Amino acid sequence: MTESGYVDALAQLTAGAGIAVADGQIVVVSATLGQEEIARAIARACYDRGAQYVEVNYADPELRRTRLTHAPERALGTIPPWTRRKMLDVEEAGGATVALSGPVAPRLLDDIDPGLIGRDRVSIPEAMEVVSRQTLRWTVVPGPTPDWAALVFGDEAPDALRRLWEQMARICRLDADDPVQAWRQRGEEITQMANRLNEAQLDSLHFAGPGTDLTIGLLPGTRWEGGGTTSSEGVAYLPNIPTEEVFTSPDPERTHGTVASTRPLLVSGRTVSGLRIRFEGGRATEIDADDGAELMRELVAQDENAARLGEVALVDSGSRVGESGLVFHDTLLDENAASHIALGFGFSHLADDESSAERVNVSGIHTDFMIGGPEVEVTGTTRDGRQVPVLMRQDWAL
Repeated sequence: MTESGYVDALAQLTAGAGIAVADGQIVVVSATLGQEEIARAIARACYDRGAQYVEVNYADPELRRTRLTHAPERALGTIPPWTRRKMLDVEEAGGATVALSGPVAPRLLDDIDPGLIGRDRVSIPEAMEVVSRQTLRWTVVPGPTPDWAALVFGDEAPDALRRLWEQMARICRLDADDPVQAWRQRGEEITQMANRLNEAQLDSLHFAGPGTDLTIGLLPGTRWEGGGTTSSEGVAYLPNIPTEEVFTSPDPERTHGTVASTRPLLVSGRTVSGLRIRFEGGRATEIDADDGAELMRELVAQDENAARLGEVALVDSGSRVGESGLVFHDTLLDENAASHIALGFGFSHLADDESSAERVNVSGIHTDFMIGGPEVEVTGTTRDGRQVPVLMRQDWAL
């Protein structure tokens, strides 16, 4: 398949399974300069499915750098009120959103103080509320670019962009005769695992591996989910393409121990590597890293609950992202290669009742980082006190 063929296939999958575009619907696409071809293809695919209007908004990495180097420090972390309201307006219009991921200019902010980057990370509680209500269909899909390909395969790698697209084709199941049906089948497999986790009645999970000895308490009345989700209108869609995880929102007050990230993560255009966090009473009390620690410290200081967990997710060795053996330096992909946790807001739609929903963590941020891999064992403790293996050498043991 040619590069243009990959682009069109990804666009069709995005419109058909990612947001399941409905006739007459408004779609808002968020992309970065350098991803124009993919954004245009997604617009065509949405119109072909009957979309009424497709709006594409482009971010400019150079303007992000300009803000960090020229704006007064008091301006960092602020956005206009109309930007805060946008997701509410899209929700009210019955629209859907698509976001393209991937580091378009991966080294552009390497010489910027990571503390400044952390202080300019904006939280938008309105957007989190919309996600929790499940009233708006949304998806995040990869948007390969030459600089991203060079980051993954090395600056001197020949045909790096072609190789990245070939990886995306396998990871996103674009190589299937019917990618939408392929994701339905994979989604059923992941959903079955989520059901087994729900049936196990787990009270906590314990992660053990190099630099990691972490116990995460789980919330009764909050279920595991995976393989896609369903909107409040009953429409199935894929918030992430690819999606290989089963996840839940844990008890924000019952995480303790230490954890070491197993992959670097990209936060606001800056790489955080070798991340190490200590939790006490549910809060991240100590944060260190080989690079980017100050950025993470600023991030968890943004609001009262930013230092607590809103998500724990499990990923097995059947993940095509993990099978690739590559580090993609992109959260969408890397979080689907290995088990991970997220600081910040949780998913109240996973709660079975109002009292459980009220206990899910509320924050303006949501930052995933990877903590799993073949050397990390995950053990569960059931509500009646039994120890059960969950993931051993990244294979399901439950």
